[in-house]
Amino acid sequence: MEEPSLWRAMQLSADKESDFLRTALEEAEAIVVGIGAGMSAADGFTYIGPRFEKAFPDFIKKYHLLDMLQAFLYDYSTWEEYWAFASRFAIMNGIEQEAGKSYQHLNQFLQGKNYYVITTNADNSFPKAGFSEDKVHYYQGKYVLMQCSKHCHPKTYRKDDLLYQMRDQQKDMKIPSELVPCCPVCSEPLEVNKRTAENGMVEDADWHRHQADYEAFIQANKGKKILYLEIGVGNTTPQFIREPFQEWTAENPKALYVMMNQKPYHIPKDIRSQSRRLKENLADVIQAL
Repeated sequence: MEEPSLWRAMQLSADKESDFLRTALEEAEAIVVGIGAGMSAADGFTYIGPRFEKAFPDFIKKYHLLDMLQAFLYDYSTWEEYWAFASRFAIMNGIEQEAGKSYQHLNQFLQGKNYYVITTNADNSFPKAGFSEDKVHYYQGKYVLMQCSKHCHPKTYRKDDLLYQMRDQQKDMKIPSELVPCCPVCSEPLEVNKRTAENGMVEDADWHRHQADYEAFIQANKGKKILYLEIGVGNTTPQFIREPFQEWTAENPKALYVMMNQKPYHIPKDIRSQSRRLKENLADVIQAL
């Protein structure tokens, strides 16, 4: 294996995290960025606390929900109630959420570089920050899209006007029955396009195009001095970002794996000389680039 000194960044002090990240991004021949919920949370878009409590006091009171993710995954007894929650949730996180400063800074710093982004987030952070949609693969779906609840065909739908009608016309935590969106193929209700552990999700033509582009980028840059940058990824679905990044790093002695996370998730022993964990607040580190 080549010495880690191949990367100038690895020679910098461990307590200069923004300097390290800036140097690594500048010297990389290719950059793969994997972004999880921690990055949106660092910009203030949390699923717990006041933001959740202010938006969904009725659902919290009725179901004793602890956070927005639990509320999103809750098995509501009717579609009218499901869409009462989902419409407010999708508008809040998928349409009206403001641009995060960390996303804006990262986008600016990546301009002109050879990069691709994969994310398990489904919010609107990337378009609001100015990212090219051709450079971002939403592996877990998008809150603003709808899919057949029976997954009867591989197509998604965007109906922003309908979401606002659902939000504005709901009463007692239910939307009018006539507003429940239905599949044009099988007539079953539509649901939010988001992957779940139990049922997966509808992967439409746009998803498959981005998956092919992502795989092509990985293949085209194998063997290069490539940076695998993992930002705010938790441990719910490590198989989508963390595990592939670590495996690809092990296969390439020129690769560098960087984990930006305050939680001490495992880094395999065989790649530790090619890895660095950044423990500071990721928003502070990124905005200091």
